[in-house]
Amino acid sequence: MSGKVRRPGIRQLPSGARVADALRAAGGVRNGADLTGLNRARVLTDGEQIVVGAPSGPSAAGGPLGSVAGGGTGSPAGPVSLNTATAEQLDTLPGVGPVLAQHIVDYRTQHGGFRSVDELREVNGIGDRRFADLQPLVGP
Repeated sequence: MSGKVRRPGIRQLPSGARVADALRAAGGVRNGADLTGLNRARVLTDGEQIVVGAPSGPSAAGGPLGSVAGGGTGSPAGPVSLNTATAEQLDTLPGVGPVLAQHIVDYRTQHGGFRSVDELREVNGIGDRRFADLQPLVGP
């Protein structure tokens, strides 16, 4: 947990824990934190980082994994970070549905994140054409 929380850091939570549980474990959010777009009911995955109150995009989180509070649904406004976007945010990209979005999240979990956009080619379901469509829309 990082960003605008009272006690940032790594927390161990029980299986099935939700974003709201992680927020409580981090002592809650600091005053003025924007929680728009943060699905507090979403079940967490192992190794995930939640960044509270940061703008979405490639520079939103320094860690290799995670999701970003403040990202919404619909068309992305700028490059979508392969290392910080949730499956729901990845699903908004053209040609990416829920299954492929989960493959991207699984790949970054197994490999410690994306070091470059070119690694997207290694994700199951990303061929040359889909990669060419996604390349200008994503960042590591």
